[in-house]
Amino acid sequence: MRTSFNIPDDVLNEFDRTWQAEGFDSRSRAVREAMQEYIESHTELEAVSGDVTATLAFDYRHEDVIRELHGVQHDFQDVITTTSHTHEGDWCLETVFCRGEADRVRELVYRLRDFDAVGRVTVLSLRL
Repeated sequence: MRTSFNIPDDVLNEFDRTWQAEGFDSRSRAVREAMQEYIESHTELEAVSGDVTATLAFDYRHEDVIRELHGVQHDFQDVITTTSHTHEGDWCLETVFCRGEADRVRELVYRLRDFDAVGRVTVLSLRL
């Protein structure tokens, strides 16, 4: 099946450099691989239940979203135990340590991923 995507030039250029360096035969093959990894990651996140301890790391454009992110963090005080924050130019890297019900932590992950100004959210989770 053929499809098309709107992808910023800098992201596409970096993606092309990456898949070529890894030795994939084509961009299509690399996209299929990336999609499969995304599906596996999502499936793992959905499968977790009960109490969990998790670390969420995400990057974002500070000025575009800081107030909204603080609001989300306050909404999830019941599972957020600690945060760590650093600046890199206009971008920030935030690490959020969580403990609580898996459904609640998962909801936090999806809320963070919903912001356009958040580049990505990476989840490391451990069951209690």
